[in-house]
Amino acid sequence: MPGSNDVRRNILLSVSIFTILALSPLFLSIYWTMILTEILIMGLFAMSFNLLFGYSGLLSFGQAGFFGLGAYAATLSILHGVKSVWLAMVIGLGVSALGALLIGFLCVRRDEIFFAMLTLGFGMMIYTVAHNWRELTGGSDGLSLFLVPLVHVFGFEFSIEPPVAMYYFTLCIASLGVFILWRVIQSPFGLMLKASRENKDRLYFVGANVQTIRLFAFVISGTLAGLSGVLFSLFNHMAAPSFVHWSFSARPVLMTILGGCEIFFGPACGAAIFFVLEQLVTTVTENWMIVLGAILIPVVIFTPKGILGTVVSWFSNRRVAR
Repeated sequence: MPGSNDVRRNILLSVSIFTILALSPLFLSIYWTMILTEILIMGLFAMSFNLLFGYSGLLSFGQAGFFGLGAYAATLSILHGVKSVWLAMVIGLGVSALGALLIGFLCVRRDEIFFAMLTLGFGMMIYTVAHNWRELTGGSDGLSLFLVPLVHVFGFEFSIEPPVAMYYFTLCIASLGVFILWRVIQSPFGLMLKASRENKDRLYFVGANVQTIRLFAFVISGTLAGLSGVLFSLFNHMAAPSFVHWSFSARPVLMTILGGCEIFFGPACGAAIFFVLEQLVTTVTENWMIVLGAILIPVVIFTPKGILGTVVSWFSNRRVAR
C-alpha cells in the first residue's frame, strides 16, 4: 500500500539521519562538533516555528521570546538551587508553555500581518523586561551559568560539560522534540492545522473552532522553542537578552525560507546551511550577512520551495515521469 510505503520510507530516513548524526563526532573535530550541536538546537527552533508558518499559515516574529523564556527560566532555576537538569528543563518548558498560552490567546484571533505584528510586539516586550529587570535577569549582562548539574539517567550520572557529551545530550533531546512535532503533524490535529491554513472559513462551517486549533499549535510551537532555549543556555552556559531580541526571531524565518517550509526537515536543513555558510564566510569577511542576503534573494526568486523542498520536488517529478 502507498501509505505504508511512505511510513516505511519516513522511518528509514529518520533512522538514517539519526545514525549519521550519532556517528558524526567520530569524524569531526571538537570545533565542528560544537557547531553541529548549535545546528541541532537551531534546527529544532526553526522546526517549531514552521509548525506555525508552514502548517498553520501564521508568521510569528515572537519565537525568540519563548526561546528566551525557556533559557532564562532554566538558568534561573539552576542558579537558585535546582540540582537536576531535568527539573530545570521542565521549569523552562513550563514557563515557555505558559507564556505561549497567554500571548497566543490574544494573537490567534488575528490573521496575516496583524498576527505577525502582535507577536513582534509581545516579543519586544519580553526583550525589554529581560534587558531592564537587572535584579532578576542580570540586565544587559545576562546570567552566567558557571556549573551545569550532572545528568542522571537510569541510575547513571554524567556531565554534559564536555562538548561531545553535550552534543549527544542535545541530539537525544532534539530528536525527541522532532518526534513530537512529527506526531503532531501526522495526527488528525495536524490535518486540521493544514485545513486552517488553506481555508479556515470552511473549518468554521463544519463546526471546528479555528482559534482553539491555532492556540494549541501556538502553545506547542512556543514550548518547543522554549526547549531549544533551554538547550542553548546549557550549551552556552548563559542566558542573555540577545536570545529574546526581535532580530533573533528572524533566524528561524531565514532558516525555514532557506530549507523550505513545505518539507518537514526543511527548516533543519536551512539551519545547517545557515551555520555552515556563516563559518565558511566569516573566515573571509565579518560581513557574512551580506553574503547570506545575496544567497537568500535568488533562493526566494528561483526556489520558492526552499533548497531542500526544490530538491525533493525535483526527485518526485523524475519518479513520476518514469
